[in-house]
Amino acid sequence: MQNKKNQTSVGMMIQRCHKWRQKRKQYMDQARQAQDEIERERLLQSAEHYGRIVNEEQNKIDSMRDPKDKTSTESTASDENVNTENSDDEENNFPMFLTNLN
Repeated sequence: MQNKKNQTSVGMMIQRCHKWRQKRKQYMDQARQAQDEIERERLLQSAEHYGRIVNEEQNKIDSMRDPKDKTSTESTASDENVNTENSDDEENNFPMFLTNLN
């Protein structure tokens, strides 16, 4: 019973993380388009704030998951940090299982 509750909790945490990543991406995109330097800085600070929240939540998720499940989330978290500047490229990358359909 505890395992099921833990899975539900982790699932909700993942959903929140996803929502915050989207919000961070939105702020980054708005900052790139902002003409006013002060507005751009405010948007970048908001994006950084959501980035910190995502990192904290991801650490909680990783600590609650089984060790065998951690490999997939760690690669996702590191990919998210690497692609901050090229967030448009993230949308064009498809998972491996889709490219190996032949």
